[in-house]
Amino acid sequence: MIDAVDVRMTFGDVTALGGVSVAVPAGTVHGLLGHNGAGKTTLINVLTTLFAPIGGSVTVAGFDVVRDAAQVRRRIGVTGQFASVDEDLTGTQNLVLLGRLLGASRRAANRRAAELLELFGLTDAADRPARGYSGGMRRRLDLASSLVGRPDVVFLDEPTTGLDPESRLGMWDVVRTLVSAGTTVLLTTQYLDEADRLADTITVLSQGQVVAAGTATELKERVGRRTVSVTLAAADVGPALDTLRRAGLDPLQSGRTLTAPVESSRALAVVVRALDDAGIEADDLGLHEPTLDDVYLTLTGACP
Repeated sequence: MIDAVDVRMTFGDVTALGGVSVAVPAGTVHGLLGHNGAGKTTLINVLTTLFAPIGGSVTVAGFDVVRDAAQVRRRIGVTGQFASVDEDLTGTQNLVLLGRLLGASRRAANRRAAELLELFGLTDAADRPARGYSGGMRRRLDLASSLVGRPDVVFLDEPTTGLDPESRLGMWDVVRTLVSAGTTVLLTTQYLDEADRLADTITVLSQGQVVAAGTATELKERVGRRTVSVTLAAADVGPALDTLRRAGLDPLQSGRTLTAPVESSRALAVVVRALDDAGIEADDLGLHEPTLDDVYLTLTGACP
């Protein structure tokens, strides 16, 4: 549904995108990760026809974003970093206005507005001016606005920035609902847990370059920082250190907890057997997978 190949974009002497490629299958969520200035919003602007790239090729929903820009716009919805609703209009009026501008009859526009207000949990606030909405409600209304035309592809540029945890969770539920109905979503975010929870595939950008791409699991395996941690009684820490070293591990001590990097989950059994053979009982024992935070910091920290 989105196919960007070797996209390049500059602003004067600044290279915003230096050959970025992203492919997103229909009916999936693709997460675009990167710090401020990494190129996320620039790429969104290219994909949504706002910027014409200086190099590379891009199609969205099967149409070239430069040659067929009007066709692309008919098939996409966009929610930017800041809610763009009309504060003087009610929730219903905001959505009906957009429906009418897109060519729907008044009856069809009102019906679509009611559907979206229910989907986003805004029915009780439908007749209230948007200026009285909370931040989370405005973001939901903004996202609802991007869906009035029933787009095939929705671009969400940091949609949960500034929201409280409850509102963020609500927005995640909405994204899952969209995808279950067949919509394709490209999501830019600085929240790594958001990408981990929502995205089927992820692209990590740094300084206008793709530094990694794949599923969250694939990216975590690339970093490979599985660890086994064991918490013991204070008197057992020294003997446990010696025991685990003899078992071929290299544990680090932090108080009563020993942590050792491992290659696979099988190492957990090695630790259990070694401690059991030494007659040492652990208060707590666990295997910890690398997080997307680990992946991001490793990859972007290595980028020039």
